Amino acid sequence: MTETRRESDAMGEVEMPAGALYGPQTARAVANFPVSGWMMPPEVIAALGHIKLAAAEVNKRGGGLDAARADAIAAAAADVADGTLDAHFPVDVFQTGSATSTNMNANEVIARRAEHLLRQRGAADPAVHPNDHVNRAQSSNDVIPTALRIAAAGAIRRRLGPALRSLRDALAAKAGQFDDVVKIGRTHLMDAVPVRLGQEFGGYAAGVDAAAEAIDRAAEGLHQVPIGGTAVGTGLNAPPKFGAAMCRQLSELTGLPVREAPDRFAAQSLRDAALLTTGALRNAATTLGKIASDLRLLGSGPRCGLGELRLPAVQPGSSIMPGKVNPVLCESVVQVACQVAGCDAAIAAGCAGGVGGILELNVAMPMIAWNLLTEIRLLTNVAGAFERGCVRGIEPDRARCGELVERSLATVTALTPKIGYDRAAGIAQRAHAEGKTVRDICLAEGVLTADELDALLDARQQTRQ
Repeated sequence: MTETRRESDAMGEVEMPAGALYGPQTARAVANFPVSGWMMPPEVIAALGHIKLAAAEVNKRGGGLDAARADAIAAAAADVADGTLDAHFPVDVFQTGSATSTNMNANEVIARRAEHLLRQRGAADPAVHPNDHVNRAQSSNDVIPTALRIAAAGAIRRRLGPALRSLRDALAAKAGQFDDVVKIGRTHLMDAVPVRLGQEFGGYAAGVDAAAEAIDRAAEGLHQVPIGGTAVGTGLNAPPKFGAAMCRQLSELTGLPVREAPDRFAAQSLRDAALLTTGALRNAATTLGKIASDLRLLGSGPRCGLGELRLPAVQPGSSIMPGKVNPVLCESVVQVACQVAGCDAAIAAGCAGGVGGILELNVAMPMIAWNLLTEIRLLTNVAGAFERGCVRGIEPDRARCGELVERSLATVTALTPKIGYDRAAGIAQRAHAEGKTVRDICLAEGVLTADELDALLDARQQTRQ
């Protein structure tokens, strides 16, 4: 049987696990919100640690906290920031819309840990209050949106951005390797004019690069935070220039260019930065999903599909069909693209007026934070897996590509400047009806000489127009 302890707050006594560092407000939230089993993302908890550490330092310099308490709070907050105390953050995502429960979870854990440190140091008065000391000059309403922005900006800069650019580089390398491979293009899933496989992969690389750049641009808004606005943006109970001092301290701690929001009222009541960022993430997911879907089509087969690419075989594909290998990495990417679209829709709903955005505060912040960080995590992980397990090992079937180009009826397009659209269409129709190539019909009808056909039907030359 789990040992428990009892503590009191303004609402009376509450029971909690004996070894928990959190206190009664967190315990009440755990009891109140047994909803999903999803905890706040660790990046958000780490950002809260950095915010509480920065506040301890700023309050110490401003005289709001004595040095002993401030140093103990800073040390405890550093433990939160580095993930050491993640097990003591049990509050469900679907909680109070301001995420006050999570902010108080951090305040209580840090206060209890700081008291322990003060006792170890022999302090005469080791008491640390979650609100009066750890949360001094702060409110959940400026702390949580600040934590959300710092968490997302850091995850983008340190993980997602590098993952996408590494994938881009792998695709660009394949574009160079495959530049000699001419294949048939397809529009509407029907045969079109030739294209170089390197050009297709170059397009994929450019798409990923554009998606990464769009995410970076959107993330610029995440660097602007409302800390110092306290409850509604007015800065009540915070000393003058507290926000500016916090931003300087947070910049040093996180390595991010944290800046004061131009308007705290907007930054606390609106989630525009999150909305712009999720839009860019959805765009990246859509791009990756499109590329993965293309690759699995081009690699379909091995005998009865398009078969222009050979995708790496990474695992057996069927529990009933021996020897079958499926494009599993591509399918993983496509599923992530679907999930990111769902997260984006949830964030958009959470930002909507009358739903999450109500007067001076957004009240869907925990859900927005969870979905935004989930998007970043999924895209980071799947981009890396896709690059390592699929893109790096792709090889073309040159013979198959050449065969399909020669058989394609769409190559007749190159003849239209010489013989006109209508005659070219008739040649294509006859070639299709008789199961012959465009070249065969042209020679049979004496439309053009063999030398003229060699020049006009040079598939590689057609890709250089």
